[in-house]
Order: sequence, then C-alpha cells, then structure tokens
Amino acid sequence: MTSRSTALPRRRLTAAAALALVGALTAACGSGSTPSESASPTGRSESSTAGSATPSSSATPSSSESGEPLDVSACVRQKADSLSEEQAIGQLLMVAFDTAAPRTALDDLIAEQHVGNVIYLGGWDGAARVKETSGHLQDQATETATGGIPLLLAADQEGGEVRQLRGEGFTKVPSAKVQAQMSSSELTAAAKGWAGELKAVGINVNLAPVTDTVPADIGRANEPIGKYARQYGSEPATVTKASTAFLKGMIEGGVMGTVKHFPGLGRVENNTDFNTTGITDSVATPSDPFLAPFTAGVKAGAGLVMVSSARYPGLDATKTQAMFSRPIITDLLRGRLGYEGVVITDDINAKAVRSIPAAERATRYIEAGGDILLTGDPESVPGMIEALSSKARADEEFATLLETSVLRVVALKERMGLVRCS
Repeated sequence: MTSRSTALPRRRLTAAAALALVGALTAACGSGSTPSESASPTGRSESSTAGSATPSSSATPSSSESGEPLDVSACVRQKADSLSEEQAIGQLLMVAFDTAAPRTALDDLIAEQHVGNVIYLGGWDGAARVKETSGHLQDQATETATGGIPLLLAADQEGGEVRQLRGEGFTKVPSAKVQAQMSSSELTAAAKGWAGELKAVGINVNLAPVTDTVPADIGRANEPIGKYARQYGSEPATVTKASTAFLKGMIEGGVMGTVKHFPGLGRVENNTDFNTTGITDSVATPSDPFLAPFTAGVKAGAGLVMVSSARYPGLDATKTQAMFSRPIITDLLRGRLGYEGVVITDDINAKAVRSIPAAERATRYIEAGGDILLTGDPESVPGMIEALSSKARADEEFATLLETSVLRVVALKERMGLVRCS
C-alpha cells in the first residue's frame, strides 16, 4: 500500500511472514418498497442512505489447510502497489446508496474519500433507473479517485421480502424456503437467470445466499431470519444443498455471491440492527453442524463471507461480537474452515455495535481479520478512514493487516474481471 505523497511505512517481511501473507491473499484471486427500518428483515439497517463481473465458479484451495502458500497474481500486487494510501484504504469501504438520495449523493465520497464499493439500499424500483445509477457510479471510479479500479456494486437480492431491486426488469424472486423446494439444478438455473438481471444493471455482487440455519423449534421467533422465511431450512443439510445451488447460479450468471451471516444468526432472538440484547447464540461451538453451509459455500466459490454482529461465547469466551472477534474471523473462519477470501461486515452502524465509537469499530474489525466495512451511514466514512490511516501509521502490525485486506479486495476484483493489467 504505497502512496506517492503520504506513504505508509515500508516494511521488510520475514520469510515466514512473507509466505503467510502470500497464502492469505491467494484464494481471493483466483418489487414494492423494502420493509421499513422498524420491520427490516435484512442483516443491516436500511434507514440510511458498472463494471461487469465474470467470476470463476471453481472453489479456491486453502493454503491454511495444506500449509502450502499459493502464488498471488502479479497483477494484484501491481495494482495494490500503485494505489496511494488513501485509495488503498478506500477499497475497504462499502457505502450505502439510499434509493431516496440524488444520483450524485456519493460522488464526493468516491472522489475525496476514495470509497471503492457501494451497496444499494432502501428498495430500488425499475431496472432502467438502477442501470443508469450503476453507470454513473462506475464513472466516478477514476484514476484519481480509486486508482481506476471499478467499484463492487452490491445489493441484497435474496428473494422473498429481501429484494432491494424490484419492479420492471427484476423477477419477483421467491423466499429461500420456497427456493429450497426446487431441485438443485432447477434452483441453479433460476439463480443464473436472476444473476443475469443483476449483471444487466451493473450489479456485480449479491449479498446472498443466507446460509443461516434456523432450528424448527425456533422458527419465526428468530427475528432476523426465521421471521421473514429467509432460511432455506431447519437442518444444515437442507441449507447447504439449496444455498450452494443458489450460489452456483449467481456465479455462473456473472455475479459474485456472499455467504452470510457467519457464524450464523439462526439461534438468536433479536435483530442486531435494532437490539443490543437477545443477540447471543450460546449453543455454537467450533464443531457446530450449523457451520457446514458456510464451509460448503466457501468451497463452491463464494467471494465474500459476511460476518454477524451477534455474540458466540462458545466460539469466543470473551463474548466479543463476531465482527470484532479474532477467534471467530481469523482462527475459525480463516484457520479451521480454510477461508482466505474477503470478509465483509454486516452493517457496521447497527445498534448492536453503536455504543462503540465508529473509529474504534473500524480498527477493531481489521484487527480481527476482516476486510470490507459495510456502512449504512455515509457520514461515518471519513472518521473510519482517518482511524484506519492513523492506526496504520502508528502500528506496524496493524499496517500489515490493512495491506493484506487491501490485497484480498483487489484480488477479488481481479477474479471478477474488474481488474486488468497490461
């Protein structure tokens, strides 16, 4: 992560550290309105405010499991090294674009804060409007703003009540519970078609499928998932089969998929967007069968894993929320499960974490092993970027973590065909 004017300090890595860094980066290469905030079924608050992707559907080998580091693309290194400090950190932000905001609402954040990714929220109506907006956003990803690296443009297009893109040009995707009744081949074919609709309007990332398992005895009492039939089933095998079929269809259709909400929201009572209590899963352990759908999604080629803001005392004895937990992100997800790609937060401004200053949320997330900070509040962006920059200058170990995250994001974009080198 170099800068032509305000570079982060350069470091010499030991041989062991260099190998670990290479291994950690490689895998990533390779229609009505949305429900209101008070009833939001999504894993993030929805009250705040184009390039095409051709991702590979093949699973990425795990150097964490094999012990053998994989080569990272020279293109990824070249692109990452060409970014200024500000541009590099901007690659780690995904900012909400609310449907009620004017088309130019994020222009300054992209130009001045170098934000590298955007998520559509609030319920967008009609393909023509989304396509025009996506084109406008990608036009902002200039050499000066983002080093010429296109944006990840994301949406929650799960199906059922969680469809950010609706109206003319978008299929009324059924809920996950209905999708699960389809055969794997039927669901993959359907998802490929839905992906085609997203790709046509410039969306290159779908923050789906949901890989949470909601036990039958909890059902609709599970506010974030079960209440809205967002789960594929009450058994991990059912969830694995359907979510993997959906994911494969997305990838085949040219849109990168995301598994969420790691390590699972199926057993919690309340929605982390609006609650600070009732958000603890006291059952999950490192051998939890509910982790199987996440593992399957990673093997099926998911480019992103979204981590929850719930608590899991059986996974982290300190009861630290998952997005700030090194035992959960680094030790469990990256180590035990062998995932080496991009980890993205659920909304970093959710009520569950809002008591922590935004700057601290940003740095703690990177320290835990995460990569992209998803924020439903564009006004929080400058403070988080400044916190990341300041800590990197003061802490060499943190700077290395930050650089590694940037490389993971650039590697994902290369895999999706968004980054090309001469």
